[in-house]
Amino acid sequence: MPVRTATSNALPLHRAAPAASRAAAMARKRGLRATTVVFFGLLSLAAFGAFVPALAPLPSLSSPHPSLPRKSSSRKFEIDSDKFWKEGSPFQIIGGDVHYFRVLPEYWEDRLLRAKALGLNTIQTYVPWNLHEPKPGETVFEGIADIISFLNLCKKLDLLVMLRVGPYICAEWDFGGFPYWLLAIKPALTLRSSDPAFVNLVERWWSILLPKVSSLLYANGGPIIMVQIENEFGSYGDDKTYLRHLAKLARGYLGDEVILYTTDGGSKETLQKGTVGAEDVFSAVDFDTGAEPWPIFNLQKQFNAPGKSPPLAAEFYTGWLTHWGEKIAQTDAEFTAAALEKILSRNGSAVLYMAHGGTNFGFYNGANTGGSESEYKPDLTSYDYDAPIKESGDVDNPKYKAIRKVVEQYSTVPLPSVPYNNAKTSYGRIQLQRTSFLFDLLNVLGPHDVVESESPLSMELVGQMFGFLLYATEIASTDDGSMLTIPKVHDRGQVFVSCTLQKDRPLYAGAIERWSNKPLRLPVTKCASRINLYVLVENMGRVNYGSYMFDMKGILSSVYLNGRVLLGWKMFSIPLHNLNEASTINPLVQFRHSRVMAVLSNKSINTSDGVSREPAFYAGSFHVNEVAQIKDTFISFQGWGKGVAFVNDFNIGRFWLSFGPQCNLYVPAPVLRVGVNSLVVLEIESPKSDLVLHSVDEADFSCGKSKSSVHHL
Repeated sequence: MPVRTATSNALPLHRAAPAASRAAAMARKRGLRATTVVFFGLLSLAAFGAFVPALAPLPSLSSPHPSLPRKSSSRKFEIDSDKFWKEGSPFQIIGGDVHYFRVLPEYWEDRLLRAKALGLNTIQTYVPWNLHEPKPGETVFEGIADIISFLNLCKKLDLLVMLRVGPYICAEWDFGGFPYWLLAIKPALTLRSSDPAFVNLVERWWSILLPKVSSLLYANGGPIIMVQIENEFGSYGDDKTYLRHLAKLARGYLGDEVILYTTDGGSKETLQKGTVGAEDVFSAVDFDTGAEPWPIFNLQKQFNAPGKSPPLAAEFYTGWLTHWGEKIAQTDAEFTAAALEKILSRNGSAVLYMAHGGTNFGFYNGANTGGSESEYKPDLTSYDYDAPIKESGDVDNPKYKAIRKVVEQYSTVPLPSVPYNNAKTSYGRIQLQRTSFLFDLLNVLGPHDVVESESPLSMELVGQMFGFLLYATEIASTDDGSMLTIPKVHDRGQVFVSCTLQKDRPLYAGAIERWSNKPLRLPVTKCASRINLYVLVENMGRVNYGSYMFDMKGILSSVYLNGRVLLGWKMFSIPLHNLNEASTINPLVQFRHSRVMAVLSNKSINTSDGVSREPAFYAGSFHVNEVAQIKDTFISFQGWGKGVAFVNDFNIGRFWLSFGPQCNLYVPAPVLRVGVNSLVVLEIESPKSDLVLHSVDEADFSCGKSKSSVHHL
């Protein structure tokens, strides 16, 4: 896992101390804080929630003076006469998106070689701010976040790079790449705008990122030919001051030779709003695969300086995204290839989005909304995208062959031979055993592991990025069921009740969901004392696109019982292990860690009570005899409900069989090892009655009550 290193200064979570939220202030007055709890061994989980204190605001970096060294070089990549020119010769970009953060580093070269065999000469990738700065002032550039190694690998393979540095990236990635902690800042930031408080944080982030990549610009001997600022801004806002400031900032770090560019939808309105309007920032376009490209390229010329508008589809869609509950998105191979040929045949350039989609490992998937905030549509764990290079790297498919056939006609160099598909295997039946109920973990947490507040606090305000947040309060015992109402829960709250003085298991009452929010009648509970009320809220991915991006998680309103507001809440953070968590245990939590492991290793739990609706951890293992047997595989969740899975402590993502369409989770071979391989599942609904999972050798997107596919956004 990546190692986090602190930068020189922490970032402020509050723009002005007097404006801090009342609820957060109440929690701080209690002197409570959440501490990090790390679960290693069979299950590696990190349960923490820490407030970051309000610090003095940073000075503005609006006039950067990086004084970066510039290498004198004759290497040039430039625009002239409505063409791209590389070393003085016309150059046609035939590129594709491959996101380093959706592929394990051990597979970066494999996927890039497959892209090269497709005929691509350029790789485009985003840079997600939230992966690289998961906490204020702590940056990650190792492991799956080692962007410098990825860029150097592109250089080694003679692939050029179009780098999309944001700060907003969309990408069906959590919060469009923004760090969650931006949502905890009070007063609230105006994201993607010239709001000085927001811009200052962008300046701080780019002061870390851009100097790292500057030595890899094409003029400096590296692969980076173009750098994109923002992303499809014309579909969101109209703030030229913000865009021009980003361009000026990028120039200050990267110099005048690199091509800066924007990408916007191919309409006059989006181009008017999304282009910088400066002669030295190139405006590229994207549009639906079935659209006629050349009228759009002619429109593109109106937003570039004369002679500075080579036709470029910066996102040529090879497929589309899929949300939970939809049919898997698919686009016809021949149709896609024919649309690409319309561009390439007239010396246009195109970047396949995606060439290879990859996987939203952990909890990094994004989400969309419809006409209202409640029309919430989270993305799958898989980001296969129906791309020519499949999620597991497969290229023996009609779309890869059709696109390669077209590209081969316009490539200036012979295409490499097509690699074979990577071997995949089935490790067979995996018997699991329930090791702990989720609620049992609460018994090993001390008073400092709990955040208390009169009203519920959001996940962001308790310092939590992903996962689950458990809310608990007490209510009076009644002889008849009471009506529970939570007007605003993001995204899915499971409700449980138990008697405070009895040792019965919590009783499942039902779920309150963001997309179908209805009052919930609590079951009649004959308690001699008061009743514990629990609401386990799952963050299913922050909205990454559109007007509802300010998407805080958890309970975001008062909670009502029979119309009366419930007060006095405790919040337990259950973020679970993720891609950017440190792989070492803080000595300060060693003792508490051992207590947690004692709960997780409890083998005396009664498993004869049939299928339980109480969230629980289930563990099993499978064996690999030798290195030659380590191959890609998929874990099939047929018969299970909803939850999260871990293989050898690596979070392979979410499953949700009742919604579908994804039935299996991809497990790349680098996650596995010779000997015993552990599989741990947090099932939050109902496990399969025999507690069996299967390792299989192929993907499956045929599950659930899938609806029709979404249209392009």
